[in-house]
Amino acid sequence: MLDTDTKRRIDSCRDILVGKVPDPKSQVEQITIALIYKFMDDMDAEAEELGGTRSFFTGDHAQYGWAKLMAPSMGGFDVLALYSEAIQKMNENPGIPPLFRDIFKNAYLPYRDPETLRSFLKEIDGFTYDHSERLGDAFEYLLSVLGSQGDAGQFRTPRHIIDFMVEIIDPKKNESILDPACGTAGFLISAWKHILKHNTKERSGDLLTPDERQYLAANIHGYDISPDMVRLSLVNLYLHGFTDPHVVEYDTLTSEERWNETADVILANPPFMSPKGGIKPHKRFSVQATRSEVLFVDYMAEHLSPQGRAAIVVPEGIIFQSGTAYRQLREMLVKNALVAVVSLPAGVFNPYSGVKTSILILDKRLAKTTDSVLFVKVENDGFNLGAQRRAVMGSDLPQAVRHLREFFADAEAFESNAMAHKVARARIGENGEWNLSGERYQSEPKVQTSFEIALLGDVVSTITPPAKLQKESYSAEGRYPIIDQSQQEIAGWTDDELAVIHPTKPLVIFGDHTCAVKLVRRPFVQGADGIKILETSSALQPAFLFYFLKTSPLESDGYKRHFTDLKRKRIPLPPLAIQQEIVAEIEGYQKVIDGARQVVGNYQPRIVVQADWPVLPLGDICVAILTGPFGSALHQSDYVPNGVPVVNPQNIVDGAIVKDGAKSVSESTRDRLKDFSLRENDIVIGRRGEMGRCAVITRNMSGWLCGTGCFVIRLKEAYDPRFIFYCLASSEVKARLEQQAVGVTMLNLNQGILSSLQMATPPIDTQRAIVAEIEAEQALVNANKELITRFEAKIKATINRVWGEAG
Repeated sequence: MLDTDTKRRIDSCRDILVGKVPDPKSQVEQITIALIYKFMDDMDAEAEELGGTRSFFTGDHAQYGWAKLMAPSMGGFDVLALYSEAIQKMNENPGIPPLFRDIFKNAYLPYRDPETLRSFLKEIDGFTYDHSERLGDAFEYLLSVLGSQGDAGQFRTPRHIIDFMVEIIDPKKNESILDPACGTAGFLISAWKHILKHNTKERSGDLLTPDERQYLAANIHGYDISPDMVRLSLVNLYLHGFTDPHVVEYDTLTSEERWNETADVILANPPFMSPKGGIKPHKRFSVQATRSEVLFVDYMAEHLSPQGRAAIVVPEGIIFQSGTAYRQLREMLVKNALVAVVSLPAGVFNPYSGVKTSILILDKRLAKTTDSVLFVKVENDGFNLGAQRRAVMGSDLPQAVRHLREFFADAEAFESNAMAHKVARARIGENGEWNLSGERYQSEPKVQTSFEIALLGDVVSTITPPAKLQKESYSAEGRYPIIDQSQQEIAGWTDDELAVIHPTKPLVIFGDHTCAVKLVRRPFVQGADGIKILETSSALQPAFLFYFLKTSPLESDGYKRHFTDLKRKRIPLPPLAIQQEIVAEIEGYQKVIDGARQVVGNYQPRIVVQADWPVLPLGDICVAILTGPFGSALHQSDYVPNGVPVVNPQNIVDGAIVKDGAKSVSESTRDRLKDFSLRENDIVIGRRGEMGRCAVITRNMSGWLCGTGCFVIRLKEAYDPRFIFYCLASSEVKARLEQQAVGVTMLNLNQGILSSLQMATPPIDTQRAIVAEIEAEQALVNANKELITRFEAKIKATINRVWGEAG
């Protein structure tokens, strides 16, 4: 857990550097070098206090001690010269271990402004080395600004996906662990924490013997081709308790030096992209390829021990591309190691990439004893798929873990369900494609209709547009709508008469890559590429086809063209009169849905402030505003399964506390942190990230614990917590908090900002009356949400009647 002051210092360091060092990666490197410099001096000082001697800054290098840099007598240019010389000569220092020498290899100061350096070093001076987990978490927060190394096809793996993969693989204390493309060592640290957690009674990892701890640390390894990433991963591991971390600069795909090394557990999200001309690997790979994603997966499969397991993030090309190398790789995996494929939503790596990914689960031992592969589809990973990736309710990840564990325990007895279904290995290889798209192997529903069944390709034809407008030609206004394969009904506007399609009857638009479906009744222009304009035959009503595809959609199989699959889809063909009746019924339902969506989409509680209401700082109307426990009080190792829930910002969704996915602690930990226990009618508000994310604690939550990332607002009796909650959640207050919050990569609140927030405070009876009015309005909004659900079900049932029509 990370305290506010440490995060503020990191953000402040970046703020200071950004004018001289705009590249986030370079900022991280400069902060890393300065932190290690400071920490070496701290360790020297600690050694002296304990009666020992300095080991880092001695001899010729004593002149570079941190205290000399910070001496008031030093001028700005003197500090600049001394610091610049120190970091360049640090790797020549015989008193520092190889780990630190590697960190300072090729280090230099990329700017020459003494005032910037002085301000920067002053912030660094506020950090203190205590080898705590808090410091490791602080460094992970710093690394989060890296986000994407897009040129190399590397995307920072979200923490919850890393932890999900580690939980599936369940590494043990006696196993060797490897990430052959380790980046900043996120997988290695998560595996370490997982093992400590499962060997804890009272203190983190206290059930491990000293020999077991030493063995575990010695058997966690990482490779990376980038010396910068190696440097960052070494620091990250060191700050998480690895005194001798094992990460080396190594080209996994072209070097043979470590080819004979294997691992019991491999966890990785390797680079997806290949350089122009491809990779030129050696000849020891089973699959001869030049694509990095193929070679990395091949490498990992080949370097598992006989009982080895792996979880690997892969792009969709690995799943379905028809190239020879891809097919050979899939065949090798299915025959030798693959036990499960987990399909992730397309936006998991937002905002860095919208690429669709899956996770391959390999288990060499289990693959020999089961003749099937489990396909798991995760549609909700606990965050929305927008650029901000805000937390949402209903994460599929816990259920996915349960299904995978059930399958691993007894694959033969496992019963397929909507989320997870098993497929025989022989079936996957039937046509020689070895395709790993789970939807491909789901059974077709049994047809019980008396109506004619047609292949869709036999009852539609495609229209070629006179022209296709590129995105740069889209306008915000114009005479004709532009229709493309995005989810938007209208992507833009144009006045280009030469590109217009004039329908003689309604046309159905199919997004060839996205599988989006639209119905167009007016003249329009095709936007860019990637849509099929479908004209129905005389036996098929366009609107009937549209609603059929909306209620029985073609599942996207990744970023590829899907029209061939669409043409193979079967569709019932009732008489045109019945089709028209069905369309009329559905359109009636759709009007109700559209109206209800207007209500739901436009409603937000509003409190009209009266001029005579007193305006007071929030701090004046509270008994207390409490900050959640700092990382020094609540450690990662304190979390246990099925304990007292801990409320953090990600657990506050749409004004309510979501227990699903919340961490928990033992009752003894809760008692130790009793000052942070929540009470009925407390308001919990997030300290970081999305501003105004808050909720009122209900009776059944009393006794839960406030997490590090939240404040507790405890009001005086004259104030209704629901009224203050609606005020805090309003767009006006959110905007004010965003203006006052601190931080670069993530907004942060402090007690001072929150306490000084001005709040309109009518009499308690007025507050309660306003709350009653808002809750009455919300009941109507919720009724509209229910209406949408019910009428969407009616539409689906109407189409399903065609399939189930008795003969």
